[in-house]
Amino acid sequence: MTITRPRGFRAVGLVAGIKSSGAEDLALVVNDGPRDTAAAVFTSNRVQAAPVVWSRQAVADGRARTVVLNSGGANACTGPDGFADTHRTAEHLSGLLGISAQDVLVCSTGLIGERLPMDPLLAGITAATEQLSSGDEADAAASRAIMTTDSVPKTAEATTASGVVVGGMAKGAGMLAPQLATMLVVLTTDADVDAATADAALRGATATTFDRVDSDACMSTNDTVILLASGASGIAVEADELAEAVRAVSADLARQLVADAEGASHDVHVVVRSATTEQAALAVAREIARSNLVKAAIFGNDPNWGRIVAAAGCVPEAVAPFDVDHLSVTVNGVEVCRAGGAHRDRSEVDMTPRETLIEVDLGAGSATGDIWTNDLTHDYVEENSAYSS
Repeated sequence: MTITRPRGFRAVGLVAGIKSSGAEDLALVVNDGPRDTAAAVFTSNRVQAAPVVWSRQAVADGRARTVVLNSGGANACTGPDGFADTHRTAEHLSGLLGISAQDVLVCSTGLIGERLPMDPLLAGITAATEQLSSGDEADAAASRAIMTTDSVPKTAEATTASGVVVGGMAKGAGMLAPQLATMLVVLTTDADVDAATADAALRGATATTFDRVDSDACMSTNDTVILLASGASGIAVEADELAEAVRAVSADLARQLVADAEGASHDVHVVVRSATTEQAALAVAREIARSNLVKAAIFGNDPNWGRIVAAAGCVPEAVAPFDVDHLSVTVNGVEVCRAGGAHRDRSEVDMTPRETLIEVDLGAGSATGDIWTNDLTHDYVEENSAYSS
């Protein structure tokens, strides 16, 4: 169990007929309370899908009872009609559950620029409300229903010392670039918390987990991370305890996203140390993680530190001051560059493991930052040239 492992939640995933493949494509997560606390973060892409616009408004009061998610269509760049479709979706589900439409959050994922087929979507929602349940089967079906190019469902859970449970499911394998979120994620908890505490826990978690995943530098129009709290445990958990559990589940899910990145053969952890500030370290780490030359070299099992250094040097000095003569690079434990020049022979680096660790020491301060990414493969190009649903 994952999203219904916390007390007070039910879920379902089923085939509504949105995907031409006939795969599961509609999921519901319902919070039965007694609390209806909710928090969410969204894409910062200026082009935002209708469900993002709707859900941002709906969750502003810190409350929500349910999330409806569909795959097979993003409902992005669909204009006023697309927003009306999202509103109609929320109204339909709210009528079935006997709640306000403003307590319904909506998430969509799939192809941009096409409207959703509303008849099968609404019929699917009706069927879904009749099949809601708790347990492994419901959780597994819901996590499958939100997949697009994902090869596997992604779920995680954690239990705090006081007995509060946090569960979660996520989808995402491409268009993983941050600025608050990187995919569709629903987190649930049975903690008895208010909206401000939930919001702080979620934003703190995303800042150090989902915001540190940068697969391909492409930010989605639909990125959404939602936290629902039912209060069903009756435990008024301490803010720090909840924050750590939400962070742990988010970190687990973020790591699964990297491992399932489209066509990837290496998971790459870029760690930048000795920077003047954490933001400076993150700027350098992200520049390295987004370099196609670095990513292609890793795909070829080549610890090409020159490409890493060159990428680091692309960050403006005003953002990340450092002296190249103090810079060093270590790949999978072998220091291949020291003081801005060659050190140990790159042939000493074992690049065969799935995970690649790139450590860059700027020699400029004491701050550290890290980013997870993946290599650039033939399969990534092939998959994204063929993807249309």
